[in-house]
Amino acid sequence: MNITFADISLAKPGALAVLVTEGATLRGIAADLDGKLGGALKRAMKAAGFTGKAGSVLEVVGPQGVSAGRVLLAGLGKSADLSAASLEKAGGELAGRLEKTKETALSIVLDGISGPKLPAGEAAARVALGARLRSYRFDKYKTKKKEGDDKSGLKTLTVMTRAAASARKDYAPLSKVAEGMFLTRDLVNEPANILFPGEFAKRARALSKLGVKVEVLGEAQMKKLGMGSLLGVGYGSQHESQMVVMRWNGGKPGEKPVAFVGKGVCFDTGGISLKPAAGMEDMKGDMGGAACVTGLMHALAARKAKVNVVGVIGLVENMPDGKAQRPGDIVTSMSGQTIEVINTDAEGRLVLADALWYTQSRFKPKFMIDLATLTGAIMVALGKEYAGLFSNDDKLSKQLSEAGEVEGEKVWRLPMGPAYDKMIDSRFADMKNVGGRDGGSITAAQFLQRFVNKVTWAHLDIAGTAMASPQTATNQSWGSGWGVRLLNRLVADNYEG
Repeated sequence: MNITFADISLAKPGALAVLVTEGATLRGIAADLDGKLGGALKRAMKAAGFTGKAGSVLEVVGPQGVSAGRVLLAGLGKSADLSAASLEKAGGELAGRLEKTKETALSIVLDGISGPKLPAGEAAARVALGARLRSYRFDKYKTKKKEGDDKSGLKTLTVMTRAAASARKDYAPLSKVAEGMFLTRDLVNEPANILFPGEFAKRARALSKLGVKVEVLGEAQMKKLGMGSLLGVGYGSQHESQMVVMRWNGGKPGEKPVAFVGKGVCFDTGGISLKPAAGMEDMKGDMGGAACVTGLMHALAARKAKVNVVGVIGLVENMPDGKAQRPGDIVTSMSGQTIEVINTDAEGRLVLADALWYTQSRFKPKFMIDLATLTGAIMVALGKEYAGLFSNDDKLSKQLSEAGEVEGEKVWRLPMGPAYDKMIDSRFADMKNVGGRDGGSITAAQFLQRFVNKVTWAHLDIAGTAMASPQTATNQSWGSGWGVRLLNRLVADNYEG
């Protein structure tokens, strides 16, 4: 979709949408349109009961003297409730409304739409971002398409505002965030026979074009480093496990980086503790944490973020095989701590254990945030509306919560403590990889905390938000791209020089 920003005009062909707030009288461009319609807009609003309520749309045929073939009034709700998320939703809903029509061009008018914390330029940029995110498709493997499937929807979007120059400036970094989200969605949507660890690492290497320094560690290198926890997960796979280290040095030389660590289980059968067959195909998305970290690194590098960042992803495939690790096996992690593997389907934490220890040991970061589609238990607790947040630091937790509220990627902090930690003590090793049915998401976080070495840390359990999450105005994809916006906002608001 080609997106441009321009001053307000009625000369553009295609569809024309005017955003209005609830209860507001028609003014500016909307009043001009009503005049050309001989007052038909006001009459239609009264007949349809249209008040500008959030999500409501009134559509009329374009009047004579106006280039648009159809005119839409789109409600934003109360002006006091205007937010970046609500404007993105409006952009996405309008793009979605027209994607099955023959319209290829849409102009969205923001006339007087702004707020104390949302200037007119940013408001326009957010509408454009919502439409851009809605335009995402993953249909590369469809060789035969039904009638209508070949319509790619809108080709051009013009966002009209009296603050076009500032809108262009505000949209520039947001467009890079969208690119990062699309990369994340692509990675999660790919089938596991295409996106195995080596192919994932190859795609991560492509970030070098943006100035990201990328290293790939193979099994021989990880074995020398003592990563028995991560390597054990991949024993049953024909594909070699990988660890990818991505570095963006946009901050001051020598300044400590911020670090993001992702679970990258490219397919998870459960290993010897085999999962049920029903729904196992979804386990191609068990690398959603690694996908998010990769997309985030793209976004930060593409927008030239003024910060030093490290992204580390552990890439494995968890398969049943004669070589696969067994329940009851004991592995030694890079930290030297031993782990009794009670359940081979609790493999993501084994990958993260070595990835976290490696990250804190090598880079000494300001903080580490790991992301993982780690537990089904988090969906029992929070559904698919929030990601689970666990942390050893109140300040970082608050920053994540605030960023999530702004970007519409919300997190909910859950408790941790000694009583939960005791649940993963093992009779035969330093710890076991599961703590029983109760508090499953919490004991998983307690396990991870044993590998952060007192570094400021947060764990995001994104099992309910990274894949198969509810379709929204800005996302119709199975892979949501969740987390890129949240973490980009966290960095932009708190850690850029």
